[in-house]
Amino acid sequence: RTEFALKEIMSSGGAEDDIPQAERKTVTDFCYLLDKSKQLFNGLRDLPQYGQKQWQSYFGRTFDVYTKLWKFQQQHRQVLDNRYGLKRWQIGEIASKIGQLYYHYYLRTSETSYLNEAFSFYSAIRQRSYYSQVNKEDRPELVVKKLRYYARFIVVCLLLNKMDVVKDLVKELSDEIEDYTHRFNTEDQVEWNLVLQEVAAFIEADPVMVLNDDNTIVITSNRLSETGAPLLEQGMIVGQLALADALIIGNCNNQVKFSELTIDMFRMLQALEREPMNLASQMNKPGMQESTEKPARRENPHKYLLYKPTFSQLYTFLAASFKELSANSVLLIYLSATGVFPSGRSDSEGPYDFGGVLTNSNRDIINGDALHKRNQSYKEMHCLHPGDLYPFTRKPLFIIVDSSNSVAYKNFTNLFGQPLVCLLSPTAYPKALQGAKCISLSIDLFFFFRSVSASLFVSGLSSMRRGLWEKCQDYLRKINRDIAQLLTHSRSIDQSFLQFFGDEFLRLLLTRFVFCSATMRMHKIFRETRNYPESYPQLPRDETVENPHLQKHILELASILDVRNVFLENTLDDY
Repeated sequence: RTEFALKEIMSSGGAEDDIPQAERKTVTDFCYLLDKSKQLFNGLRDLPQYGQKQWQSYFGRTFDVYTKLWKFQQQHRQVLDNRYGLKRWQIGEIASKIGQLYYHYYLRTSETSYLNEAFSFYSAIRQRSYYSQVNKEDRPELVVKKLRYYARFIVVCLLLNKMDVVKDLVKELSDEIEDYTHRFNTEDQVEWNLVLQEVAAFIEADPVMVLNDDNTIVITSNRLSETGAPLLEQGMIVGQLALADALIIGNCNNQVKFSELTIDMFRMLQALEREPMNLASQMNKPGMQESTEKPARRENPHKYLLYKPTFSQLYTFLAASFKELSANSVLLIYLSATGVFPSGRSDSEGPYDFGGVLTNSNRDIINGDALHKRNQSYKEMHCLHPGDLYPFTRKPLFIIVDSSNSVAYKNFTNLFGQPLVCLLSPTAYPKALQGAKCISLSIDLFFFFRSVSASLFVSGLSSMRRGLWEKCQDYLRKINRDIAQLLTHSRSIDQSFLQFFGDEFLRLLLTRFVFCSATMRMHKIFRETRNYPESYPQLPRDETVENPHLQKHILELASILDVRNVFLENTLDDY
């Protein structure tokens, strides 16, 4: 590449001797940095996807080279324009690679501030029209680079809840795809149209909207805010465990997704993050941060996002997380997956006799929610059974199962005496709620990240005003404080719940789970036991999900929302 660039200099500027030595060195240095950056970037694919230490030094070197490359092209733009023939799309490609670096660094560290850095570079590409001249060149591969840039930018904006930008990008991407397919008549037209359909469904997946007075949509965040989790009060005796690692697994059939992120995975990963801060807010232009300026402490639990993993892949990541889990740390497993049910009746009731949830196989995907093994004498091979998780209960384990066979995990046994909790979704929802919105979003998970909206949704409403939303949020914080007191003051609650209660993320999940369960038990259309969430170990109902004080709060919240008519007034008398 360097030799080619020097030949270009000679052809454009006359004899090689006529080119100032400094300018020739500038081009040579730029070519070296460009080649080195591409080499390092391509090497990222070879890094192990699991483990938190092996990749850090390599990422650091890649960041350093791209920092130098970005600054170098800024400082020597005129020489590179004249002597190298640097095109704007090439600058855009460098900025796009830096955006990808920050995004992948976010995936590796779960530090949401890096999303803002990725957004900064992707925005610069759009604002400065780096890719604007690509369409004039008769090179379809360059247009594909532009389309991929749009898709990556959309993912980052979705994660940052920048929905207005997402809608603008989708419109621009649609126009670009139409132009691309019209000019080149390529075979990937169907794939790019599918990308548009996926992101459109993702945007529409929220069943409840919060509206301003002018009917514009309020963007609400699912991440943990400073006032999100109830504070620990004096007298609350809880454990000192901290959530360190989370596996977020999505393997549901027919669920809304974009890229390799289902809507359930998307919601859960945000529920395990704090609001991001901008690392470069003091900078006028997008710029790379030196390694010494990166946050010294990671406040979010580390996450692995696994879309339709095989059993081998799931177990590999699980083992890696388990291995690196330090003392007083918790591993969270979130399973959003199709239910696998036992075939035939079994004489035993062991951890492999109740089925579990589906893992992917290398053969054709099997459609349908329930899988039945042809040979009934064997267990389903492509299934994560409760027994498969037993080895990992040697350390504190917090499991959330969102599946039509979640109750399989109710039959756990705590073999090693370590803190262990399983929160289990309902296995079925009332027919009145089994519409398109419900397919794309688990109601149980909906309560985890947006309790007020969930209460409204199960009551048949689809929108609310911002003032009402804020009033309900204030009241919900009071409810969560009271639930925290109910749990910590209970005399019969299993100690595992209290061991996890010291962690802010887990505390909020537990209080929302109790609120979800209590609300569903009071709702008139949730009348079957399979409509209710369950847990292992079982919560003491009279002290938590059926507590009269909590029920009174739920009715008061229903009154604020003007949906009290769909709740049972004398709940305890109806059981």
